[in-house]
Amino acid sequence: MTGATMATLAPLDQLETRDGLVLDVRPAFAEDEPLLEAFFDAVSDEDRRFRFLAASKHVGHDQLVPLTHVDHWRTESFLAFERQTGALVASAMLACDAQMDTGEAAISIRRDFRGRGVGWTMLDLLASEACKRGLKRVISIEDRDNHAAIELEREKGFEAHGIDGDPHLVLLEKRFG
Repeated sequence: MTGATMATLAPLDQLETRDGLVLDVRPAFAEDEPLLEAFFDAVSDEDRRFRFLAASKHVGHDQLVPLTHVDHWRTESFLAFERQTGALVASAMLACDAQMDTGEAAISIRRDFRGRGVGWTMLDLLASEACKRGLKRVISIEDRDNHAAIELEREKGFEAHGIDGDPHLVLLEKRFG
């Protein structure tokens, strides 16, 4: 097969948001770095700050490597494409600790796809992947100003806890089993 890449060979999962938006979801690979770089340029400044917990006008190579060079078990990075246009609309990551006890979830959504159920769908996917891996819990560390993410996670069964020594962050946790 000429010109095949890991990305083109990766199986697609089809997911549908509560609003009926159909997403094709697959793992991210090294060759997806330029695609993710352009994607994060289409994420709002505030959402980019919330995802990386730092202000950044542009997400570059150093921030993208952890999203594109993963082992696909302890760490998985997913890309969600709108089926109709093929546009990348979301990035979601599950990063597990060495004991495979806890996974940290992080999701970003392109600004023009917010409010269409993409976050709900991607959070459900990460929770399902956490269960497949036998994790006991999933956590998310959020800026206290990220009200949309905190509310979404609470609606999905996450409990909020303060983080000692950092009044700007909140830890949300969902336990399994």
